[in-house]
Amino acid sequence: MSIFVVGVNHKTAPVAIREQVAFSPERLLEALHAAKPLAQEHLILSTCNRTELYVTCHEPEQLEQLISWLARFHNLPQHKLQPYLFVYQEEQAIQHAMRVACGLDSLVLGEPQILGQLKTALQTATEAQTTGHQLTHLMQHAFNTAKKVRTQTSIGANPVSVAFAAVSLSRQIFSQLEKQTALLVGAGETIELVGRHLSANKIGHIIVANRNVERARKVAEHYNGLAIGLPDIADYLPKADIVISSTAAPLPIIGKGMVERALKARKHRPMFMVDIAVPRDIEPEVGQLDDVYLYTVDDLQSVIEENLQSRRAAAEQAESMVLNEVQSFMGWLRAQEHRDTIRQFRQQNEAIRDEVLARAQKMLQHKDAAEVLEFLANTLTNKLTHAPIQSMNQAAQSGNDVLLANAKTLFNLTDEA
Repeated sequence: MSIFVVGVNHKTAPVAIREQVAFSPERLLEALHAAKPLAQEHLILSTCNRTELYVTCHEPEQLEQLISWLARFHNLPQHKLQPYLFVYQEEQAIQHAMRVACGLDSLVLGEPQILGQLKTALQTATEAQTTGHQLTHLMQHAFNTAKKVRTQTSIGANPVSVAFAAVSLSRQIFSQLEKQTALLVGAGETIELVGRHLSANKIGHIIVANRNVERARKVAEHYNGLAIGLPDIADYLPKADIVISSTAAPLPIIGKGMVERALKARKHRPMFMVDIAVPRDIEPEVGQLDDVYLYTVDDLQSVIEENLQSRRAAAEQAESMVLNEVQSFMGWLRAQEHRDTIRQFRQQNEAIRDEVLARAQKMLQHKDAAEVLEFLANTLTNKLTHAPIQSMNQAAQSGNDVLLANAKTLFNLTDEA
C-alpha cells in the first residue's frame, strides 16, 4: 500500500483555481464520506492556500479515480483542473507532509497556523473514520517534526504571516492607523491574528462581522470593538477605511455595488481591502473602482518577501531536520511490511516460554528450587536456540556465507575466538 498526496496549492495554481476546489467546513464530512470507496485511508486539508488529499492506495488506478472525483465534486471539468495538480508518492509524499506541518511549504515561510489546520484535518478524518494506521502515524510524526523545528530553530522568531502582511500593507496606505477604522469579516484564527496585529499598531476602531454574531463578539471584545452580523456589513462599510476578510463562505459577501454605495457615502475617501479568503469574499470587480486598493492573498507575496530574510537560514536547518525525519518514517514504514514476521517470531518464543515455565512450576511441587531453576535455564536456552543453530549448521555445510554473515549481525555476534 502506497502513500500519496494530490492537490493544488499557491505554488501550482492561482486563486481562481484554488477557490473552485476548496472544501467548505460544512461540506468536508460529506466529501470525506463520498471519497471513502476510492482509498484505503484519506484525509483532506483545505485552506486558503491549498487543497490537498492525503491518501493510501493499493493500486495507482485508485488515485486516478480520486482525481476524477475531486473534479466532479466541485463541478469542474477535469481537463481544467489537471494542469494545476501535483502528485507525490511515498518518500516525496512523506516529505511534503512534514514540510507542510513545519510551515516550510507555506506562502509565509514558517507560519504556525498550518499546523493547527493539519491537526484539525486529521481530527475530522478520524471522526469520519477515513484514516487508519499509516496516515495517523504519518500525521503524528509530522506534528512531532514540526515541534522539533519550532523549538530547535528560529523559524518562528519573527511575526510573519498573511495577517501580518495585510496589516503591514495597510500601514503603507495609511501611515498611521490611530484614526482609522478596520472592518474584519470573519471570526476565525486568521482574523483573530489580524486583530492582534492591528491592535499592536494602535488601530483607532475595530468592527468584526460574522455569520455568528456571538462568535464575532468574542473576537471584538479583545479590542473594545463592535460585533455585527454579515447582513449589517452594508450599513457599516462606509465607516471602514480598512477591510480585511477571511471567511469560508462559498460566494462573495461584499459586491461591487455595495462598495460603490459605501464610497459615495465616504465622499470617495480611499478604502484599503484585503481578501484573504478562498473562495474570495470580495468580488474581483471591486478592484476596478477608483479609491479602492484591493489585494488578494496572491498579491501579498511581495510584502511577505520583505519579512522573510531572517527565516531563511532557519529554514535550511529545518529542511535538514525534515530529511532525517523522513528517513525515520520510511524505516517505520518498511518495518510495517514485515511486522507479521516479527510478531510471529515473538509469539513463537512466548509460547516456548509459557510451556517451559508451566513445566518448571509443576516441578517445584516435588523438586528443589535450585534444580528447577537450572532446568528452566537450560531448557529455555536449548529450545530458543535450537532452530537458529540448526539453520546456521546447514548454512555452514552448504557454504551459505551470506546467511552466516546475517546471523552474526542478527544475533550481535563477534569474530573473537
